[in-house]
Amino acid sequence: MANDSSRPFTLDRVVRLVIGLALLAAAVWLINVLRNVLLPFCLACLLAYMMEPLVELQMRLLRMRSRVLPALLTIIEVTAVLGLLGYFFVPSVIDEINHLDAIIKQNSDKSGTVPFLPDDVVRPIRQWLGRLNINDLLNSSHFAGLINSGTSFVAATVDFLLHTLEWLLTFIYVIFILIDYPSLMDGFKSLIPARYRAGVARVGRDIGQNMNRYFRCQALIATCAAVFYCIGFSIVGIPLAIVLGVTVGILYMIPYFQYVTLIPVAIVCIIDSSGGTVHFWPEFGSCLLVYVVSQCICDYILTPKIMGKAMGMNPAIILLSLSVWGTLLGLIGMIIALPLTALLLAYYQDFLARHERAQT
Repeated sequence: MANDSSRPFTLDRVVRLVIGLALLAAAVWLINVLRNVLLPFCLACLLAYMMEPLVELQMRLLRMRSRVLPALLTIIEVTAVLGLLGYFFVPSVIDEINHLDAIIKQNSDKSGTVPFLPDDVVRPIRQWLGRLNINDLLNSSHFAGLINSGTSFVAATVDFLLHTLEWLLTFIYVIFILIDYPSLMDGFKSLIPARYRAGVARVGRDIGQNMNRYFRCQALIATCAAVFYCIGFSIVGIPLAIVLGVTVGILYMIPYFQYVTLIPVAIVCIIDSSGGTVHFWPEFGSCLLVYVVSQCICDYILTPKIMGKAMGMNPAIILLSLSVWGTLLGLIGMIIALPLTALLLAYYQDFLARHERAQT
């Protein structure tokens, strides 16, 4: 016998529902307005969340209860590793930029064609390359001239300093969040009314599991992908191999966005083939082979081993969630789109299952 356990829609319940929806819409609007300010803080929270296991490891190794020294050591170690990577790779990146600039200067006045590519596609790229000077873009005086041509130098300088200050705050956020990470988590729990605390705690645990499975594991997979693409592009021999490989790895954090780099890869191949020493299609085909091999390794070997069971979402749903969350919250929404969508779908399926059990 069916058991109708649904609550009637009284005036009080309707008013509460409308107020809740209005508060949710206001929260989304406020986040959208403040997204440029919230982005450094959210990035700091993400970095602190990913470095939290290292802090806990440092506490166990040092046998300390205080988090101040382990947190500072973790930040120093991560900064040192990034500094060493920059020390070894930045010179080669500069050499690649100079090499690409030399190719552009030598072949900007040539009008050779690329087989199987319409001249209407190649000609605008060559015209743009003829006006481009990479070294001048890196020169501070030329950059100041570009700023002066569009707006006043003082206004541009103030805007630059403000944006720099925002991103410097990210580093400060990371320090304080890592030091007080457990206290902050407990503080968020204490903000929830007691009657809702158990349910919110369960939702928080589910979100934590989804975030742990996605961000930390996906970051490891993205790092491996960056290494694969850097090696592959270097073997192919295209200019800016390391820059393009690292860019693919960074965009790997957002599903399917790594394929956006096919456009700059194709442009670099056109530039490199303009000298006549290499041909466009063999070089671009080799780059496509790098994509195929790297994606097969990441999707069929690393992802099942590192991330375990996949999110279980259709690619169309993934793209839709990226569009919706990206429109609502910008870059922050695109970063959190996949785990939150998976969590919402899981709760919706749980709601349907409980509703069916209540009807029987």
